[in-house]
Amino acid sequence: MCRPILSDGIFYVILPTDMQKMITILGPTASGKTPLAAALAAALPPVNGECGAEIISADSRQVYRRMDIGTGKDLADYHVVGDSVANIPYHLIDIAEPGTKYNLFQYQQDFFDAYNNIIGRGKTPILCGGTGLYIEAVLKGYQLSPVPQNPELRARLEGKTLDELTQMLTELKAQTGSNMHNKTDVDSCQRAIRAIEIEEYNLHTPTPKRELPPIDSLIIGVNIDREARREKITRRLRARLEEGMIEEVRGLLAEGIPAEDLIYYGLEYKFVTEYLVGHLTYDEMYQRLEIAIHQFAKRQMTWFRGMERRGFTIHWIDALQPMPDKVHQILSLLL
Repeated sequence: MCRPILSDGIFYVILPTDMQKMITILGPTASGKTPLAAALAAALPPVNGECGAEIISADSRQVYRRMDIGTGKDLADYHVVGDSVANIPYHLIDIAEPGTKYNLFQYQQDFFDAYNNIIGRGKTPILCGGTGLYIEAVLKGYQLSPVPQNPELRARLEGKTLDELTQMLTELKAQTGSNMHNKTDVDSCQRAIRAIEIEEYNLHTPTPKRELPPIDSLIIGVNIDREARREKITRRLRARLEEGMIEEVRGLLAEGIPAEDLIYYGLEYKFVTEYLVGHLTYDEMYQRLEIAIHQFAKRQMTWFRGMERRGFTIHWIDALQPMPDKVHQILSLLL
């Protein structure tokens, strides 16, 4: 049974039926989104003797199996210890094989399967993650279709630099009016070519009538002070290296997953792979990866601020507050 984790006089909040809605928790890397989502799920009223909320991940890399340390799955965060113990159910983690290229279209379909399943059992879905494009796509109900590979286009783009590809993508987005594929998504030539392929397809192929509706959600943003975020990112990177992140990537390479496929996933997998194949020294890998994660967190915040400009209301809370205070704030917003 899922019981309250708060001990400062806050008990279960019984929400009116017409106020039951999805809760979205977003924020930059290292802001503590997952522990907050789990604590909130444990504090919501139970359903049929089980936790009344389940978490849907909005992380573009945690979908991959055996990519645990580098993606920061931290599955222990879903095990909440308070007045009692709660194991919070989660979705869209470990659903794809490394080496494959899971995409936004697939995420939309999988999200709605999980969302409808949770709602159908009378529980509250909590969407939690830092991949802004995935979050916005499901909240708005983006019109998407599966985009096939275009060998002719890929042959024409082969050999172009990342700067050249980025310029081409910028020009295409101006024609399509697309909000997709920002710098976070195109940090390698392979990813940029795929983004151009998608935008070219959308430019010349009519989009079918939208089948997935927008989702009404209370959106919580976890805001962490820049210096605190930087310190936490650095500390977490060191911990992940000590916990075996390099060995994790070495194991994936040993499975036969091509180095270029791991580099495609970016950040930890890009730089650690380049170290393991001899393109970088350990110190170069560490320094470049640390800088890249800081830059990534900054781009995440830029995306979330852009969501506000595009009409989303995000209720920002301070990441450094005690957990009971953060949960209390969200429960108050629900009421």
